[in-house]
Amino acid sequence: MPEPLRIAVLGFWHVHAADYAREAQEHPDTRVVAVWDDDAALGRPGAEQFGVPYLASLDEVLARDDVDAVTVTTETSRHHEVMTRAIAAGKHVFTEKVLAPTVEEAESIVAAADAHDVRLVVSLPRLAHGYTHAIADVLAAGSLGRLTHARVRLSHEGAVPRDDGPGWLPERFFDPATAVGGALTDLGCHPVYLVQRFLGFDVESVAATYRSVFGHPVEDHAVVTATYPGGAIGVIEAGFVNRAPFVIEVGGTEGTIRYTGDRRVIVATGAAFGGRGAHYSMVPLDRPGPFAQWVEHIRAGTRADDNLARAVELTRLVVAANEAAAEGRTLPYRG
Repeated sequence: MPEPLRIAVLGFWHVHAADYAREAQEHPDTRVVAVWDDDAALGRPGAEQFGVPYLASLDEVLARDDVDAVTVTTETSRHHEVMTRAIAAGKHVFTEKVLAPTVEEAESIVAAADAHDVRLVVSLPRLAHGYTHAIADVLAAGSLGRLTHARVRLSHEGAVPRDDGPGWLPERFFDPATAVGGALTDLGCHPVYLVQRFLGFDVESVAATYRSVFGHPVEDHAVVTATYPGGAIGVIEAGFVNRAPFVIEVGGTEGTIRYTGDRRVIVATGAAFGGRGAHYSMVPLDRPGPFAQWVEHIRAGTRADDNLARAVELTRLVVAANEAAAEGRTLPYRG
């Protein structure tokens, strides 16, 4: 039985930092050994929570022989710097999405990981969920006919003020200098990579509407539309201002398949499914998530080809949406 991989948590900026650290503690093949954050107010409590040392120097963490790999949950603006330094030190990297603020930086990180022969995986968790695979199987069978649209919506109420103060999402998530974007760049990544999973990467144009209900300097809800050759449209919706059910709907000329998080069933309608009323099926079990996949890639010495390709294309579409929103017009897509 191989020794557990020793993980250092790099950054407690992101709200999911503790989730990944907990996953590392609970996975039988990994354990957390150190925490770094150059903001001690974030790093020290994180280290205390997991009972490991807090280190104020990134160089010190990366020089340790008892660190095999790192999880990166810093502010988005520092992803490229922190990850390339970790990679150069020979540490395997698991990171929160988006991979980087620009496509050039994302591709640079992937190239660095390849050059240093380390395993890099980006957290795109909903690709492993049972509903995603069930829908993808229907599409692969051609049951919906010619695809015409895919819509994915994901939201929470993290920006909605509470009686005792602001919403539960930390104010740093609304800082354009560090977060790089708002609801679309953070939460909207999930709808983006799911629409890409169903309709593909071959986008023709992108339009985006960003609004801020509560006056934040970045959007707290957003709608993005992506057009595809042949006429299909992808609709990506994300928001921090209400808790609506998570929705996936994919339609074609022969039928529609729909999943909502509040019902946990898949609903199919149309000629492909008998043409009479709705047909319901249970959601299959989830497959191993991105953290578990990362550990397997490290153990096997394999490259996460699909994950890395999707991570770069996710960055590409997020960047395009941000540009379209800033310019207030539909932009041709530079794929």
